[in-house]
Amino acid sequence: MAAVKRHKTQYPGVFFIESSESATGKPERIYYIRYYKKGKSVEEKAGRQHKDNMTPAKASRIRVLRLSGKMDSNNERRDKLRKKRERLTLNRIWEAFFDYKQSNKSIRSDRYRWNRHLREDVGDKLPEEVTTSDVDAIRKKLEARGLAPATVKQALVLLKRVLNFGAKRGLCTPVDVARIYFDMPKVNNIRTEDLSEEQLERLLDVLHHEPDRTPANIMLLALFTGMRRGEIFRLEWEHVDFERGFIFIKDPKGMVDQHIPMNSSAREVLLEQLEVRRNEYVFYGRTCKPIRDMRIPFRNICDKAGLPKDFRPMHGLRHVFASTLASSGKVDMYTLQKLLTHKSPQMVQRYAHLRDEALIAASESIGDLMKRKN
Repeated sequence: MAAVKRHKTQYPGVFFIESSESATGKPERIYYIRYYKKGKSVEEKAGRQHKDNMTPAKASRIRVLRLSGKMDSNNERRDKLRKKRERLTLNRIWEAFFDYKQSNKSIRSDRYRWNRHLREDVGDKLPEEVTTSDVDAIRKKLEARGLAPATVKQALVLLKRVLNFGAKRGLCTPVDVARIYFDMPKVNNIRTEDLSEEQLERLLDVLHHEPDRTPANIMLLALFTGMRRGEIFRLEWEHVDFERGFIFIKDPKGMVDQHIPMNSSAREVLLEQLEVRRNEYVFYGRTCKPIRDMRIPFRNICDKAGLPKDFRPMHGLRHVFASTLASSGKVDMYTLQKLLTHKSPQMVQRYAHLRDEALIAASESIGDLMKRKN
């Protein structure tokens, strides 16, 4: 094969060969630079005339940067990239985190957050390369999408958890607070949903006459017990004790296994489900496996009852259960905490004012009683 002719330029150490574009066949120059580094002769491609918009002057500047050590050579960049890939990037640490956390109920949500909100920005970085600027950039990017502060915070918390997981298992160095700081968005989670008497009556009427009994009975059970959506979806018949009148909640959110009382209304719902029992789960999908999502049937029922669009069917019914008990004045905060299977009493303080209002109303009734005696 004949040697390719090299053409000198007016710049020392810069030459080009004549070639053509692969797509159009148009003549094109490919520029190269040649220099000595650490006693060795280095020759490398600087770029193509059209594709890279390369000129002899630009090639000469690249050569100067290479000589000064301010820019790595192509081989040095490839070596660094290879070494980086051999090391544990955040994507690889995430994979280890995902495998380890398979028993965690929220791992699927974490996977969505990682792939949707974090992978693109920090997945290929080494843990020690992530800085406060990266965290701030992610937060601003997610906020610019119009995501809720709670959603943004969950993504940043996940990044912090993955970093801490890697450090605890010796996959990376511990997080350096001097290098990375998590400025979390402020979140107001104290949102208590309630229904008026009229709204509740309409909802109960729709639920009792709804032909699709599975979503209707799930919502009724949430209203009568205050159970979380996931707890109802995973409920098995072996956890329902009709004889003693208790429902066993396995692995509730943030707590050890719990027992809650089965009131007469909840019993009726469960007995109705018992008539169509086909497997071990109280509620199940078409494949006879636990239900994972019923947002559309729930929303349809709420719309039939004329409930507000922002009312969250399952979480909202849990709030209605708690608000109703608190406002009755017959349940103290400790009992309410146990019924809701909350780990700490702080979680039920949002309902404290309802109980206070009931106590004040009860106290005021003494005046009326005394007047009648007079």
